[in-house]
Amino acid sequence: MVSLYSLKYWYTRRLGVIIQASVRRGISPDVWTAVGVIAAALGCGALVMGWWILAFILLAARLGGANLDGAVARARGVSRPFGFVLNEIGDRLSDLFIMAGLVGLALRTGSSTTTVYLTLIALATATLPTFISLAAAGAGAARLNGGPFGKTERCLAAVVGAALPQYLSIIAWVIIVGSAA
Repeated sequence: MVSLYSLKYWYTRRLGVIIQASVRRGISPDVWTAVGVIAAALGCGALVMGWWILAFILLAARLGGANLDGAVARARGVSRPFGFVLNEIGDRLSDLFIMAGLVGLALRTGSSTTTVYLTLIALATATLPTFISLAAAGAGAARLNGGPFGKTERCLAAVVGAALPQYLSIIAWVIIVGSAA
């Protein structure tokens, strides 16, 4: 199945200047993990406020940080097991911030109780694909990335939700069904 995850390599090429600068300056991949998490936290606030353009920029930075941490680690030859764990923790925190932004948006805009519950369910189900993939990898299976509704799709859905909060219940359903698939 084709997903927005296939754009990762295109995005990595666009970030090549930052990767090279990070290698030259000895910047730790962990810095980029932190940048991604901070961008997601700030994006959460932008989502709550419905500032979709700012949310778009911040969530692009979140994806950039998530992309740069691994790319810089590989380019510098400093990949390590703890770096993998830190990357995954950063990705999960970022996902929670983004989905919490949708919950906050539903509350701030006075959405129905049903919509608030749907955004809470979307928050929970958005983490399922990665946890399942990580559990399978821990059992010896290949770690799967992307899928029909990965972090890139969740970021896009969140931005659409901020731009069109009247459709939050539909967007929450898309996140729930896409994540469950």
